[in-house]
Amino acid sequence: MNYLIIGGNSDIAKDVIQRLTENGHAIHALVRSEEQAEQLKALGHTATIGDATKEAYIKQSVDEAKQKGDIDGILHCVGSIVIRPPHALNQEAFEEVITTNLTSAFLTLSIGGKAMLRQSRGRMVFTSSVAGSLGLVNHEAIAAAKGGIEAMVRSAAATYARRGLRINAVAPGLTDTKMASRILASDAMRDAASQKIPTQRINQKEEAASAMHWLLTDAPDNMTGQVLHLDGGMANALV
Repeated sequence: MNYLIIGGNSDIAKDVIQRLTENGHAIHALVRSEEQAEQLKALGHTATIGDATKEAYIKQSVDEAKQKGDIDGILHCVGSIVIRPPHALNQEAFEEVITTNLTSAFLTLSIGGKAMLRQSRGRMVFTSSVAGSLGLVNHEAIAAAKGGIEAMVRSAAATYARRGLRINAVAPGLTDTKMASRILASDAMRDAASQKIPTQRINQKEEAASAMHWLLTDAPDNMTGQVLHLDGGMANALV
């Protein structure tokens, strides 16, 4: 099987890549640096170095992934964390959040989906957040971006259901990754964050990666347009 990872440098994406590698799958990834590309090459994979918010790099990644054959699955694992109230966020910063998260996801859907339509099959998995569906203090920008991804996934799943594409998303809560290190920098900050979660603990990257891997490889064929909430029960509880 042949998989394309957009945002292969993230902690969660690296875990997914490891799982796919262990099962003997071919992988091409879009990453940000030569060092990250070399790490993939050491695993026997290939990489494109570039910016996931630029159409040219997404197209290059898809074209290079297709050199290995049909693309069986695409994972979009690009994101950012900006926790700031609207009055403290200017237009430029807001648009950067939208571009990083939502625009890159749309480009992946549009360009990657077009390649899959020629195959009449394929699975796509996008990365959302608990903020996409739950009102969290100071999360307005990221909520707009991730909420847009969730709405896009539901619509695209309906649009392409009869053409063999299965499109889903995973929406983790706060996860212990390098991206979240600034808001998990001390025991006190970790404890405060944990108190907002019904399970009383921070997500682990392996949990999100496991769900993404499952959606890419083993989920039922009739599962599409779904958002898997890996938030420790936050979406279903008053916190």
